[in-house]
Amino acid sequence: MLWTCLHLPDLSLQLALRGGAVSEPLVVTRGGQHPEVLSCNAQASQRGIRPGMAVSAALALTSRLIERPRDMYAETQALQNLALWAGQFTPGLSLQPPDGLLLDVEGCLRLFGGLRKLTAQIQSEVEGLGYQATLANAPTPTAAWLFARAGIATCVLDRHELKRALSPLALSLLNQPSATLEKLAQAGVRTIGECLKLPRDGLGRRFGQALLDEMDRALGKLPDPRKPFIAPADYQGRLLLPAPVIESEALLFALKRLVLELSGFLQLRNAGVTRLRVDLHHEDRPPTSFVLGLSVPSRDATRILQLLRERLHITSLQERVESIALKAEEITTLAPRNLTLFPDAGSQEEERLMLIEQLRARLGVEKVYSVTTFPDHHPEYAFRRNEPGKITGNNKKDFAGGVFTPPLIKSMGGGGRQHTSGHKTTQNQQNHPPHPGKPQKNKKKK
Repeated sequence: MLWTCLHLPDLSLQLALRGGAVSEPLVVTRGGQHPEVLSCNAQASQRGIRPGMAVSAALALTSRLIERPRDMYAETQALQNLALWAGQFTPGLSLQPPDGLLLDVEGCLRLFGGLRKLTAQIQSEVEGLGYQATLANAPTPTAAWLFARAGIATCVLDRHELKRALSPLALSLLNQPSATLEKLAQAGVRTIGECLKLPRDGLGRRFGQALLDEMDRALGKLPDPRKPFIAPADYQGRLLLPAPVIESEALLFALKRLVLELSGFLQLRNAGVTRLRVDLHHEDRPPTSFVLGLSVPSRDATRILQLLRERLHITSLQERVESIALKAEEITTLAPRNLTLFPDAGSQEEERLMLIEQLRARLGVEKVYSVTTFPDHHPEYAFRRNEPGKITGNNKKDFAGGVFTPPLIKSMGGGGRQHTSGHKTTQNQQNHPPHPGKPQKNKKKK
């Protein structure tokens, strides 16, 4: 087997910076009565702020400090969404909490042109998501995790080479109690290679069998089963912006990160999205929300972003946005189809529907519609608005100049004209209203 591990160092800081560039010093803090700095960006480091420093001391160094409390739930959700995105490469996924992801890539190497091309594609697309990750490849998942956690982007294909490659790694990378690591360090044992040279019997009696088992799993001497990641039925992503913004381009930059995750999830499910919901969260106001509908199911990130761009330009924001949430409310399985050399009727129909989607995103849903006939003897009332792109006839001969002309509709479910006078309107009057040129008299009952 061959495993690829993605390690995301300082995941809490990456989540704080993922929504956009920050020019001010920013720190991620952990709670308590005396909060401390967990991690900081380069601007904060230049001002002398270091991890482990008290927040009060950091504020004394700079008054323009941006504080972000650590959100463990957001880190877990981000790791799961990253696994959803990685499902486009392989179905063999396993989470390595708190900041790692394992991919079983042996069965998909030929599909992506070999290990080198696959690794380069994963690395490039991970950066497009806004993450900085270390990728390592090894025959065992534990070895791949140790290499990636050590920050070594290596590729070990032969299991017999694992002992030599793992020997220089620090012993602190193992998932062992701190007391065990401290005792070994006091004895001068600080690397995995030095620990492997010790007698196994004495090492097991003194420090427990768990230490030996973990090293044996890394070397491939013991089975190393992993719990598979089960993808949820839908996608929900949320991104916290590093600073509140109101410009649509800045919001679109952050939305692009979520749309790329969504695209990977849809490829995993072999589906396309038909209905998206976007929530723009403010500090003191209810969120600004809008729904984006697609006539043709799609998982093309470029197309979805183009529609979101048009929709954001006509969205009025009363206050700056602090976070963005994206949810796929409706997805549809995509049926396989053969590609043709020349355009056919199906491709032309899809292009027409895509044009309608773009116009509705730019002008508004209620301003783009089709027209259908209605059984009324007044020409000015012999039509009704209809949802564009939806055919209700039995054949394509009902099309005339791109507008669908259905047969007579017996009932419109209240689609007739509404009278604003004081008397009640009967159903018969709704379907067959009087001529607008004739004055109407209110008949009084005797």
